[in-house]
Order: sequence, then structure tokens, then C-alpha cells
Amino acid sequence: MSQALPGDTPPVHDLIGIGFGPSNAAMAIAVSEHNARLGGEEPVTAHFFEQQPCFGWHRGMLIDDATMQVSFLKDLVTLRNPASEFSFLCYLKDKGRLVDFINHKNLFPLRVEFHEYFEWAAAKVDDMVSYGHEVIGVEPVFHGGDVTYMDVTVRSGEGLSVHRARNLVVATGLRPLMPDGVERGDRVWHTSDLLAKIDGLEDASPSRFVVVGAGQSAAENVAYLHRRFPRAEVCAVFSRYGYSPADDSGFANRIFDPDAVDDYFAAPEHVKNRLMDYHGNTNYSVVDIDLIDDLYRQTYREKVLGSERLRFLNVSRLASVKETQDKVHATVRSLVTGEETDLEADVVVFATGYSPADPLGLLGEAAEHCLRDDQGRVRVERDYRVATDPGLRCGIYVQGGTEHTHGITSSLLSNTAVRVGEILDSLLNRGSGSASYEARQVAGGIGSSAR
Repeated sequence: MSQALPGDTPPVHDLIGIGFGPSNAAMAIAVSEHNARLGGEEPVTAHFFEQQPCFGWHRGMLIDDATMQVSFLKDLVTLRNPASEFSFLCYLKDKGRLVDFINHKNLFPLRVEFHEYFEWAAAKVDDMVSYGHEVIGVEPVFHGGDVTYMDVTVRSGEGLSVHRARNLVVATGLRPLMPDGVERGDRVWHTSDLLAKIDGLEDASPSRFVVVGAGQSAAENVAYLHRRFPRAEVCAVFSRYGYSPADDSGFANRIFDPDAVDDYFAAPEHVKNRLMDYHGNTNYSVVDIDLIDDLYRQTYREKVLGSERLRFLNVSRLASVKETQDKVHATVRSLVTGEETDLEADVVVFATGYSPADPLGLLGEAAEHCLRDDQGRVRVERDYRVATDPGLRCGIYVQGGTEHTHGITSSLLSNTAVRVGEILDSLLNRGSGSASYEARQVAGGIGSSAR
């Protein structure tokens, strides 16, 4: 791709994507398919920047037997274009496993397999992405007081480069969330650290793990550590009596439907809050019932045999954690009696979830043109475009961080294929294709000089 150094006049892209996880990979595929349909006439020019050296999606949680919680049909393309060559079924055909998968009679692939599918699909559009390129800033380009373009500054091993865009799509993903006052370390992990750090314990013969949390990741970590280290005790700490099952029934799953986004977006704030309360048990702090049953059977079996390695410290919370050179000292406090239990562990794993990155964090001065609601949250239109004042003529689209406007699927895979189609349609309907956009700029007397 062409690029320019700071101070030069860079070429203009219709779309620049910040981040290249599943959401922006789906965006690149949508653009690629759109351009293929046009046969080379007025293509949408797009490029994506990803700071990781290669495609990666929650690599630390690709436990060998962990499965997806969404159907394979909710891949990067199928709900938008069932005939796409980028589908999970096409991936299976390419890998020679299509018949085997059909015989498996399962809607939910292994998570490691779905990650391989993502890599396979991303490789098909790798001409549109630069890995090992970190976006470090965005500067507005002014003309006559209006922002007409965005200059995106990117850092790589080759130094800095600047790329100009008519539109941005920000998909910088989620950040591991730790409790206040707790820092990750050599023996204090977030679940996202698990597979990256676990091999270092193989020769240490660990005797105890503590896993904090009550959701799917917590239960998967408990099961995995218990299986991998057959001589170690695994202590699960959570404030409930036990893991709560995820509601994946047909009616409840309608909260993930594309039409549900329309309903949620149009609903008044108090209805939005009620919908999240009603259906939070489809996704938040819940566990697949099969995994719950497996863990319960295991703990009961150990009680019968008199060799309990799987311990559940329920109706409790972790009161303190202190890391030393070779151990972690954890104090667990009962929420009922206040009684404290001291545990000396080799590792404490926090399954405390993720938080969305600030979608405007990189926008600098351009963020001043973005509007917020009365609670200080970014205002986002139905087409995932950030609401801005009239002085900003560019489109800033966000994938993630829109739960307050678009509902529960904001950071989930369920609606990804449909969402990127809606963003692309919005971009095209606003006249942001190269030729049509330039014609509008000339007709309106708008230049492109940088301030």
C-alpha cells in the first residue's frame, strides 16, 4: 500500500480500520465482496492496521476442549451473505473436514477451530491489512473550519507513516479487567494470560490454584487446571452458591437477533435497562449447563473417593491477594459470617471479564467534535456512526463500546456479519465511495489541505 511520512500529503482511503480482530476482518471481507461485485468500477478503498504481528483472537483462552457459545452460522459472513466464500462451511470444505463436521451434529465448534477459521478468512484479505502497525494518533484535516479528512499516524518497525481517510472504523476490542487495587504479575493472572503462562509451571509441580469468578471463563479455567495438574488443588471463589446456567433457549436467544438491535436502539432508556436486566443471563456471569454438570459430577466423585482436589468457596469473595517470589497469599472472606480463609497458592487467576476500550481514545482533537449523552457516553447512530457536530464531515464508525445504544451484541460475534454490512451501506449511502465522494467535494468547494 502507499504511504507518506509526516508532513507529506498522503493518499486518501475511503476507509481506514483501527484494529483487525474478527469485527474488522468481517469489515474487510464485506468491502472485498462489494468491490468484487462492482468488477473494478468505483471500488471502496480500505486499509486496516493491527498492532499484533499476526491475526489473534483471545489466544490465551483457546483451551483445547473449549467450545464456542454461538452457532457456527454466526461466522464473519453468513447472516449477511449466505453464499459467501468466506464462510465457516467454506473453511471446512477447504480443510477437508466438512463431512466430518456434519456427522458431528453440533452447532458449536471448538474455540480453537473457530480461531483457525478466523485466521483462514483474514488471510484471504491480507492485502488490506498491515500487521505490526500501531495507530498512535488521529489528526483532523481542516478546510474552512470543517474536518474533511482524518490523518492516521501509524508506528511500525519502519518508523512513522501517515495515512489519510474519509472514514474510520474503530474496532480496538476489549481490555482485561482486574479488580481495583489488583495488578497482574508472574503469579497473579487474568484469564487472558492462561495459555501464555501456563507452560512455565510444568516443572514447578504446583500444589494449588485459586480461580476467582463465576462466569464461563472461570468455570473453563477451573476445569482445565484441574485436568492438567492432577496433583494440584483448584479452589473456585465466587459470591454465589454455584455457577448459574446460561439461558440459551430459543426465545431468549432472540435478544441476539439483528432485529433486536432495532428494538433496543429505538427503546427509551428505562426499557433498555429492563431488557439488559431481563436477558443478562444469556451472556453475563453464566456458564454452559454441560460444563456445570461436569464440574458437579467431578466434585461429587472426589467426595465419594475421599480425595477432594476441587474446592468451591461459594458465597465468598477474595478479600486480599499478595504476590511473593514463589507463592501468592490469598485471603477469602465469607459473605455470610465474615470468617476468613487463608490460602497459599502457586497462581491466582482472575476471571473478571473485560471492558471495552475508549472508542474515542485515539481521536485527539477530532474527539471534541463527537457528541455524548447526558451520562457522558458516546452518542452512536443506528448505523454505528458516532454522532458529531456539523463541522466534522468524516464518518467515524465503532464496532464495540455500543452496548448502551445497540444492546447486548455490541462486543459479541452474534451480529458481526450484519453490523459490518450496515456500516458499509451507511458509508456508501453517504457518498463515500472514491469517485462519488470526490465529485461531492469538488462540487461543494471543499479542499483537502492539512492544517
